Amino acid sequence: MTTLSATTREVAVRATGLALSLAGCGALLWLFVHQPTNLDELTGGVAASVGAYQINQADFEQGRQFFETDRFVEARSAFARADPASRHAVTQFYVAYSFYRQGWGRVYSDDTLFTQGLEAVNRAIALAPGRRLTVEDPGLDMKTADELKVEFEQGLTRDASDFNPLRVLRKRR
Repeated sequence: MTTLSATTREVAVRATGLALSLAGCGALLWLFVHQPTNLDELTGGVAASVGAYQINQADFEQGRQFFETDRFVEARSAFARADPASRHAVTQFYVAYSFYRQGWGRVYSDDTLFTQGLEAVNRAIALAPGRRLTVEDPGLDMKTADELKVEFEQGLTRDASDFNPLRVLRKRR
């Protein structure tokens, strides 16, 4: 009788050890794939994985108000508070658009801001269902992340059209 309980106990200990090892490997794999850089991204990523992630709507609306009044640094700060894990596609779209609006120039565009904007729009596209993101905001000229991405890529590309004097007549989108 003691042999059976010792065998059962050994099997239970091994099964528990295997389950914990697999759970640990799964957690490490998730960390490797998502590579969170801070605790907010870690907790937000876990919450997004189980469908429980929510943004702070009040901070998001404050960010939109700053965005509409061309206060882009403040807007990005409010968006960062609204979406600390950078897991909400629409918020990341507005972050990218704020980099576009701040970095756009009639003669030249700010490469640093456009590079940051391209990273944000790529993040928004990756988070969007089906990798397609459309934002229905009447105050925006570009409604899709794809349009915004093209603007960033064109702004970062150097070619002969950069020397066209008629560029000063183009409008910011």
